[in-house]
This record gives sequence, structure tokens and C-alpha cells, in this order.
Amino acid sequence: MSSEFLNQTTALVREPFELGNTPPPASEEELLAILADRIADLLERQPEYLMSLLYRLDVLEKKIHPVMQPGAPEPANWGLARLVLERQKQRLETKRSIKTKPLEDMEGWEW
Repeated sequence: MSSEFLNQTTALVREPFELGNTPPPASEEELLAILADRIADLLERQPEYLMSLLYRLDVLEKKIHPVMQPGAPEPANWGLARLVLERQKQRLETKRSIKTKPLEDMEGWEW
């Protein structure tokens, strides 16, 4: 992951997960660890808030269920952190690949 892409991904998760005090991560693995720690805290203290965040970030429910199962290959906080980062990277790729043209003929529609 390029440093610019890492910075953009970090920016997308920093505010919703309230990571404002943490130093910028040096790698994707470091961002994953920071996010996994925060998700572990939310799972313990505010699970409803965490589920709300995942919904707002458009992490698919069908992907959440398998990582929350007791037999999942890794702890739930790490699995959820991976899903969040995966989704945010998808968002960035979509923004890069799809360019919209500015709207024309909007005269009279100003507010």
C-alpha cells in the first residue's frame, strides 16, 4: 500500500473510530493493529455503537457474521478490523476509478 493510499485509508477510519490521538501508522499492519485495539474496546464497552459504525461504513452483514462466530480463525476484533479496512480501500478505489463530470446547466438551481 502506498503511503498516500495509507494516509487516505487512515483518514477514512480516524474520525468514525475516534483515533484522533494516535500517531499516524507507518504501515497497513500498524493501522490494522490500531483499529483492532479500538474495535476490541468497542466490542467490550459499546457493542451497539460498533454495529452502528459498521452499518454506516457499509460493511456487509453477511461478512460480519462469520468473523463474530466462536470458531472464526482469528479474534473478532481483528476480523472486523480487516473488514473495515477492506471496505475503506474499496471506497478509495471506486473514487479513483470513477470520475464524475461537473454538473452543467444548473442556472436557477442555486440555493
